[in-house]
Amino acid sequence: MPEVTGQVVETPEGRDLRLVRSLAVPLEEAWQFLTDSERTALWFGEWEGDGRPGGAIRIRMAFEEEAPAAKARIVACEAPHRLAIETSDEMGSWRLELVLEADGDDESLLGFVHHLDADTDVGAVGPGWEYYLDMLVAATEDAEHPHFDDYFPALIETYLERAKHPLAG
Repeated sequence: MPEVTGQVVETPEGRDLRLVRSLAVPLEEAWQFLTDSERTALWFGEWEGDGRPGGAIRIRMAFEEEAPAAKARIVACEAPHRLAIETSDEMGSWRLELVLEADGDDESLLGFVHHLDADTDVGAVGPGWEYYLDMLVAATEDAEHPHFDDYFPALIETYLERAKHPLAG
């Protein structure tokens, strides 16, 4: 079973789900895995549309064939450090932020934040983000993909507990 790495953190605006991943690629290459459709397809899904701040894109999740494409608006795209998007689909609206920093010459550190709405089910979204971020790590290392069944439902209870007892921000 994968390790639960995400934390639920109280913020002045509500709560955030925060996860961190170390990527074995330099900063500029890591940025491509977050913004280039061919590379995002390797771990999350391909996208099409206007990827500039204020632009709209549609994301088709690669490993959820039945799911319709999600609409997203680019809130910020500050290469090669910060990408913020807002999505909307049948699951609701999500505000996501990805921040990259160099970790030496050949690695990068990704901070991922899902700004949670009051009714967001952390037990459902936490395991999903663990899976997709581990997919990103596997894509950057050209390694075997993890299996979703190892994350969901196995990590639900831990995330529900973390949601009951969020950390101070």
